[in-house]
Amino acid sequence: QVQLVESGGGLVQAGGSLRLSCAASGRTFSSYAMGWFRQAPGKEREFVAGIIWSGGNKYYADSVKGRFTISRDNAKNTVYLQMNSLKPEDTAVYYCAADKLPGRVVVPRTLPDFDSWGQGTQVIVSS
Repeated sequence: QVQLVESGGGLVQAGGSLRLSCAASGRTFSSYAMGWFRQAPGKEREFVAGIIWSGGNKYYADSVKGRFTISRDNAKNTVYLQMNSLKPEDTAVYYCAADKLPGRVVVPRTLPDFDSWGQGTQVIVSS
């Protein structure tokens, strides 16, 4: 497993932007796909965006497509989530997660695909 630490959450007005970061340690970061999930109060954790080990393939939930961008810097062992045009319905705790299998070329999107999770960072979007 890998240790993951998210940062960058906060309170922002609707239409604003935030950039989340997730720093990884303890495993060869560059070999594994990474994902961002979120969980709103009373709701299940849902997939937001994912990126394969090389950064060459990305996938987004329909709800964030065109507004959020996932990227990674393998030299810094960090994955990012740039969130633009934020909406109140984006309010949630955001988690990054590391794929349990190395070298995947298809973006993993379900919870069982991931074996390491960060502690989460709160994002609140006010209307």
